[in-house]
Amino acid sequence: MFKSAKDAMAARAAQSYINDLISRYGVVRELRLDSERKSISVSCELVGETSPIAIEISTYELRQRDGKTYFSVVACRSSRPWLENVLNDHVRGREFPVPPWAAMAL
Repeated sequence: MFKSAKDAMAARAAQSYINDLISRYGVVRELRLDSERKSISVSCELVGETSPIAIEISTYELRQRDGKTYFSVVACRSSRPWLENVLNDHVRGREFPVPPWAAMAL
């Protein structure tokens, strides 16, 4: 139960953080995090799209290097083929620094 509460708090913080990053492109309406399975489920509304888009990160990794935490997507898919291609070409396998406040929650 503690793990699910921690995941819910981390998901809310991540959703707010991501919404700040992508505000020009759309908004994340729902983000679910399962730290035990290392998976993330996202529902977002992107500018120009007529219905919500689903993104499933079925596997992610966290790495520590030089006292910092990095996030990388191992496997993902989307309800829109174009977005799945973008994710696979530009996000999958790339490391992203995790803010210190978020690293503590993960």
